Amino acid sequence: MQTLALVTGGAGDIGRAIVARLLQDHDIVVIADRDITAAERAANEFGARTYAIALDVTDAASCAAMADRLRDLGRLQTLVNAAGAALAESLHATNASQWAADRALNFDACFTVFKAVETQLIAAQGSVVNIASVNGMGVFGHPAYSAAKAGMIHLTRLIAVEYGHHGIRANAVAPGTVRTQAWEARAAANPAVFDQAAAHYALGRIVQPSDVAEAVGFLASPVAAAITGICLPVDCGLTAGIPALAATFSQSPDYQTQAD
Repeated sequence: MQTLALVTGGAGDIGRAIVARLLQDHDIVVIADRDITAAERAANEFGARTYAIALDVTDAASCAAMADRLRDLGRLQTLVNAAGAALAESLHATNASQWAADRALNFDACFTVFKAVETQLIAAQGSVVNIASVNGMGVFGHPAYSAAKAGMIHLTRLIAVEYGHHGIRANAVAPGTVRTQAWEARAAANPAVFDQAAAHYALGRIVQPSDVAEAVGFLASPVAAAITGICLPVDCGLTAGIPALAATFSQSPDYQTQAD
């Protein structure tokens, strides 16, 4: 039976990079996206080993219908929950409907999709990789999105612990700022935006979609067979510390005196 990988949000920039990476070690990769036109376009570009499926990850019936289609394609080895978006920018400006929408897309959907394919993953002793965010690990704005991603990280641990005896592994990847089309649009308005963002990152750059995809490929592969329940930051060092603060500290007279 052919091995499958399912990537929700697979038509987006990060999703497409993940699809390309998983094609290296899966027979078929299913591109599931609310935008079926974009999903079909991506599937046509990747070729015969990809399938496009319309999926609203916030709708249980849509997820159930998607799961039924997967059974006809092969054995589901890998689930990647990559669908997501940030809506409300500040806690003060967030209303109840925005909070609920961010939570539904970035947290509840992860649970809904997993439950829809739960039995298939158990049968395959498969792997789950949830695309979280550094926002789920610290305070970087977008409060509802951040709270949802924190919940996703904990849900990942719950899956790892409760389903480990079935052979299922569950891990999360937490990207920092990723150079997507949304950021390219910001760069059109402000050409310095990437340099300004990079100043906060130890490696002096922001994340590429391929960086996230390689982390997903590793965690989903047999090479990571003993790894489950972790959240792997792919953030060019953002969560390690801010270079500007480290430089300020190292240049202070007190630091120089202690160093001498």
